[in-house]
Amino acid sequence: MGDVLGWRKLMGVIAPSTNTTVQPDMERMRPVGVTNHFSRIYVEDPLALSNEDFLVGTQAISDATHDAVRSVMTAKVDYLVLGMSAVTFYGGVEGSRKWKADVEAVAGVGASTGAESVAAALKAYGGVKTVSFVSPYYPVANTEVRRFLEESGFEVKRDKPLECKRWTDIAKVTPEDLRPVLDYLDGDDVDAIVQVGTNLSMVDLAVEYEQKLSKPVIAINTATYWHGLRACGIEDKIEGVGRLLAEF
Repeated sequence: MGDVLGWRKLMGVIAPSTNTTVQPDMERMRPVGVTNHFSRIYVEDPLALSNEDFLVGTQAISDATHDAVRSVMTAKVDYLVLGMSAVTFYGGVEGSRKWKADVEAVAGVGASTGAESVAAALKAYGGVKTVSFVSPYYPVANTEVRRFLEESGFEVKRDKPLECKRWTDIAKVTPEDLRPVLDYLDGDDVDAIVQVGTNLSMVDLAVEYEQKLSKPVIAINTATYWHGLRACGIEDKIEGVGRLLAEF
């Protein structure tokens, strides 16, 4: 007999312990018969005042990820959705693949990362050649995101690092803060806009700007959960969170 509530799939959702956005975002996207089982990567809420500080903080997340994976696997979940993004971009496409493979080796099941999900989402829309992106990161991490996107076949026209000082500060960035950033990132030279940084709440704003600009605007939490569902053979079209889940 299968799981009574998760009779289609049990999804393990992994995110830093400081993250307050991934869990509610992905619960909104959950179809009937799929259940999300959250596991937190224990991490402090450090003060980041430099590129070096930011890298130390993301390394702490990476180092603690396997423990969170082992924890959620006790529920015998079918698949992992990895709700941390910076470390999944590091080292370009090859570095991203290796990081994912290490997680899957610990879990014994497949996983979707933010980096691969963004690339897959851009390709799903079709015709996207140029992109811009916003992150809550410091410039050193934006350089890694740019490298990954360019190695994935996209030309990056502009990017904006918000340089949030603490992990918990990321969730305090408002739509009003982000609208001028998105206006800066947009342009006739940009086919799509991407948001990375999973504690940055931009699902609804992405929907608003996708309609306003008539081009793909991809929130990373939407992309990662979409990728996880499709990897598990769940093809439900989900309304209200953007074209990606509604159409592809």
